Formats: sequence, C-alpha cells, structure tokens
Amino acid sequence: MNKSLKAVLFLVASAILTRLIPFSSWFRTLDTMIHEFGHAVVTLLLSGRVLRIELNADHSGTTYSYLSSGWSSVLVSLSGYTIASIFAVLLFYGYAKRKQAAGLILITLLAAVNLLFFVRNSYGVWWLVIFMALNIVFYLLGSTVRNFYYLLLAFLCLEESVVGPLTLAITSLTNPRQAGDAANLAHMTVLPAIAWSVLFLLFALWCTTQSLTLFWRKPARKPAANTSMRTG
Repeated sequence: MNKSLKAVLFLVASAILTRLIPFSSWFRTLDTMIHEFGHAVVTLLLSGRVLRIELNADHSGTTYSYLSSGWSSVLVSLSGYTIASIFAVLLFYGYAKRKQAAGLILITLLAAVNLLFFVRNSYGVWWLVIFMALNIVFYLLGSTVRNFYYLLLAFLCLEESVVGPLTLAITSLTNPRQAGDAANLAHMTVLPAIAWSVLFLLFALWCTTQSLTLFWRKPARKPAANTSMRTG
C-alpha cells in the first residue's frame, strides 16, 4: 500500500477512535493554542506587536496583532497551520525518542506562556488553567498513564492539523471571504484562497506521514547503565 494512503487511512481510523474517548473534544483546543501561538511568535520575530489571543469553545481562535509591513503579514498568515503541523511531528519525535515526560513538560510550559502573555478571553484563560492542571496530574500518575495521555494529545494534534486545512479548503470554495488565513493570503497575493488552503493541506498530509513514520518506528531503548569491574 502507498505510504501516503496508508497514513491517511490510519489517520481516519485514529480520528474515529479518539472521538470515542470521553471529553477528547475538549483537548482539541491544544491544536488551536499552537496555531495561534505560531502566529504570535512569528509576529514578534518580525518586530510586530501581539495584542491578545482568544481561544474559543468551538475550537476556533484569533490572534490580534499589529504589523507595519504587508509582507510580514504574509509570513504571519502562513505560520499558524504550518507550525501546528510541525508541532505534531515534534510530538511524535518525542514519542520515538521516549521523551514523553519532557514533551508533556514542554506542552505545559507553552500553555503557561500563552496564559501569562497572550490569552485574555475568559474561556481561553480557564481552558489553559484546567489543561495545565490536568497535565500535572497525568505527569504524576506514572509512566504508563502519562505515556497514554501524551499519545492522546499527539494524535489529537495530528488529526486537527489536517482537519483544520481541510475545513479551510471547503470554506474557501463555499465562502472564500470567511476562509481565515487563506482569505488573508488571497487578499495579499495573487493566489486565491483555495490554492492556499490546498497548500496548507498538502503540507499537513506530508507532516502526517512523517509523524506516523516516527510512531511506527520502534521506540529507542534507554541506554543500559555502564558497569565496570576491577580484578587483580
């Protein structure tokens, strides 16, 4: 079976399975957080100013920022979906390297940064507080439970990183002006919103194949402790 097709089928199967887990929908805001955080980081790197981030109960989000350069806005609009896809790969890389504990700490630190500096709406603030508390609880429950929880977050991020551009592509066809980042890019470039949506989707699917390759790879073993013996 073609590697890309196998990845898509596995992704569909995992999306169905994870939706059977109670409250899994609530955790999907993690992908939104990473998406909006990506916009914020690139804005700051381009000497812009981030006013605030909003995370909403319907898994949508908005980053309000100020940039003086038009082409800087292009890079910021590109960053959300691409960084979310790359972050999913990073999570599976952590799994392949048996760094689930470190990965969970990283996720929690990112949530803390968003809470302290960017997110200001009430739902977003409470979601971040509860999410960080849950991360701490699962971290303390031991490696077996922690690793399952980490994989759940990784697969939810992976699924959402593909579902987001797919939904964007549909919106680009039915209502291009409401196509979020794709609409912004269409306004600033010669490519229409659907073209940007497809590019986001293709990149997300490529990241999916990389993520699942890491998942299927046998996790690295922890190095054995060195022992020495002196005889005489």
